[in-house]
Amino acid sequence: MENVKLAVIFYSMGGTNYQLAKWAEEGAKEAGADVRVLKVEELAPQSVIDGNEAWKATVEATKDVPVATSDDIEWADAIIFSVPTRFGNMPSQMKQFLDIQGGLWANGKTVNKVVSGMSSAQNPHGGQEATLLSLYTSMMHWGAIIATPGYTDAVLFGAGGNPYGTSVTVGQDGKMVEDVEGAAKHQAKRTVNIASSVKQGQ
Repeated sequence: MENVKLAVIFYSMGGTNYQLAKWAEEGAKEAGADVRVLKVEELAPQSVIDGNEAWKATVEATKDVPVATSDDIEWADAIIFSVPTRFGNMPSQMKQFLDIQGGLWANGKTVNKVVSGMSSAQNPHGGQEATLLSLYTSMMHWGAIIATPGYTDAVLFGAGGNPYGTSVTVGQDGKMVEDVEGAAKHQAKRTVNIASSVKQGQ
């Protein structure tokens, strides 16, 4: 059987979710998946980005990362989304990307995609879980199969124990508070393994 095809799709302003995406890529490749790391299109005006050094640095660091398209969604057996929280919700950049997939959805191309999500916020209770739930609500409409980490490995407890998806607190210095590398890799491997089961079942 061919390898599971995984798209890791992120939006990142300060670099955190780009790092989560790269860890997910590593974990998924260890599980034998073919992986595409992709960003969603930036919607913020350049003048706003230029006024924030961390944001500007992330745009520069990710300049060579391809922008996700509908073709990537169709290609993938599984998708991991990584997004920061915005007032307890996903960022508008990710929301627009999902909103323009109506053509795929209408043609049944989103059905049975295995999906999982990761998130970040500046506070331990800054909306990470609500953000992931907002993402998963859209995935229910897609007819996707949601693969959360739950409490399937001890590594998750050291990362904060979020059963909805790996999430991390980012301090005022821009650095991650919890050690979530292992959790992100475990979540990716779990997503790939579930997608593999789905592919075999099909």
